[in-house]
Amino acid sequence: VQLQASGGGLVRPGGSLRLSCAITGFSLTQDAIGWFRQAPGKEREGVSCIKTDGSTSYAGSVKGRFTTSRDSATNTVDLHMSDLRPEDTAIYYCAIVTRNCQGDAYGSWDRGTQVTVSS
Repeated sequence: VQLQASGGGLVRPGGSLRLSCAITGFSLTQDAIGWFRQAPGKEREGVSCIKTDGSTSYAGSVKGRFTTSRDSATNTVDLHMSDLRPEDTAIYYCAIVTRNCQGDAYGSWDRGTQVTVSS
């Protein structure tokens, strides 16, 4: 199983980015996929999770600004980020989250994508 996050970059405050998670060796019908991020000097935190039925959940800090979606045809999960703030700056990762968003996260923690929000 491999998960590869992509789509990061430098964006100004208030801007938008779309991240994509390409998944191989795992079907989106098997379990949930979550997005996580880690900022310098901080612990990794969960950002969003999309369950096998397509329902979603978000961290309070991104609710209303971020949206996660999936494409079963391409086996990808996206994270649409809008109204970005400097505090969103972090390396973003995608991971399998067991028990449909209630369990542990298993990701390729060396395959994140950098998002930098700065003017």
